[in-house]
Amino acid sequence: MQNNVLEVKNLTKNFRSSAGEFTAVDNISFSIKQGDAVGFLGPNGAGKTTTIQMLLGITNVTSGSIQYFGKDFFKHKQQCLQRINFTSAFNTLQGRISVWENLIVFATLYNVKNPKEKIMNLINYFNSESLLNQRYWNLSAGQKTRINFIKSLLNDPELILMDEPTASLDPDVVDKTLSLIEELKDKRNLTILYTSHNMNEITRICNKVIFLDHGQIVAQDSPLSLTKRIGSAKLQITFDGDKEKLENYLKEKRTTYSFIKKYIVVINTQEKDIPGIIFGISKSGIWIADIEVKKPTLEDFFLQIARGGISVNSKN
Repeated sequence: MQNNVLEVKNLTKNFRSSAGEFTAVDNISFSIKQGDAVGFLGPNGAGKTTTIQMLLGITNVTSGSIQYFGKDFFKHKQQCLQRINFTSAFNTLQGRISVWENLIVFATLYNVKNPKEKIMNLINYFNSESLLNQRYWNLSAGQKTRINFIKSLLNDPELILMDEPTASLDPDVVDKTLSLIEELKDKRNLTILYTSHNMNEITRICNKVIFLDHGQIVAQDSPLSLTKRIGSAKLQITFDGDKEKLENYLKEKRTTYSFIKKYIVVINTQEKDIPGIIFGISKSGIWIADIEVKKPTLEDFFLQIARGGISVNSKN
């Protein structure tokens, strides 16, 4: 049976200012089991960054509890932090010293055995040897992102919190980074909490997704289950025959459609109705040359949340 690596209960963060009180994170609860990769998503201002900062002990909580590996984070902070790590495209290391010096410092803080060997193995994997002697502040945004990720792997964390870990990276480095994450997840049963605005990355890496909006969890499930909640799909048909006859059929069925070319029509419908529509078009004497079904994606679900189309309906 999998154990909970992270358990969050009724976590709340209120901010006070001259304008009044603002709730950034509103009584959220979730858990992550060992080996899970969980996408932590939501529109800008949803409360993701504030939550991560509380999970790292950077921001004090207003109320609620955080447990790592069954231990109260507030009582056993040092022990918990030794077993986790964090990487972000927006985080910075010490700018005045070299990449090598930065990594040696962190390896020492993490009590890494054979730190030089560990650093070089990671540096070689990401083809970053040329960066070792450069000052950190002279690196490009993509190079800094790469070094930040290397730093986060030095202590072989059991749980890693990733905030936009591939931002500013070239496509080949993105693929290499995602491949390494997949490898670590499979070989070491690494647990991951992953934020990104790239839904393709989330679909590739994560087996579970938590959506935040206005500080509350509005949905949590597998990526496939969440996309199934939308129900709608686009049916693109390339046809040969009487366009007017096809249009009359679609009007009769009261479907929403548009002709993107003279002999290509896109039909908005429910996924369950697709077979019937295809059969009906064929039966009406229209020859179907090609069919393409575009099912809802995680990005479609994200957009529904961002546009207020999803109500608070948390699911564990």
